[in-house]
Amino acid sequence: MPGNRGMPVRIKFCGMTRAEDVQCAVDLGVDALGFVFVEESHRCVTAETARSLMERVPPFVTCVGLFMNAEPGEVETVMRQTGLGLLQFHGSEDEDHCRQFGIPYLKAVPVRSTPSVTEFCADFSSAAGFVMDSHAVNQMGGSGRTFAWDRIPDSLGKPVVLAGGLKPENVSLAVRQVRPYAVDVSSGIETSPGMKDAGKMKKFIEEARHGPERA
Repeated sequence: MPGNRGMPVRIKFCGMTRAEDVQCAVDLGVDALGFVFVEESHRCVTAETARSLMERVPPFVTCVGLFMNAEPGEVETVMRQTGLGLLQFHGSEDEDHCRQFGIPYLKAVPVRSTPSVTEFCADFSSAAGFVMDSHAVNQMGGSGRTFAWDRIPDSLGKPVVLAGGLKPENVSLAVRQVRPYAVDVSSGIETSPGMKDAGKMKKFIEEARHGPERA
């Protein structure tokens, strides 16, 4: 399985929509926060809302913008208005589309519906890393569904971000088995789409960072 080479696993909370949730996540020591710019999503935010939320984010916490089949002009407008540090693409975008914006990007891999994860990732050699998720092609993550973690190849030559159905109850096992560079959670720390739960956020971070040590 892809390893993080003994480094502490990084943690990303995605689908942030409320100031109190952003502040709580920052106080808990999260590494990255995801903001969804896909109108079909219940967690979608405008660039203006994202900018106001990102004002609460201190240095060294990465703000990630999630897009799906967006026009280049739309991505550029959001980047200009928010100052995102990383992009994440969940649609049928090809490599040329993903790399044209001049900042690092992650490509989401729909593992459950991808015949060969290795071949899929080979088409995105410029990606900063890959988000292994359970969503189908051209669908959003955040479904709360897991996938067979052993489908992730041993070596992709890029950081692996594990997503898809993670929650406080299973993230420790996921980190032990997959040893990813990072874990990415949305619905697993919510009371409803876009509404994060402070207790679940705290428990998720504790289990991701210290659960594997107790096993």
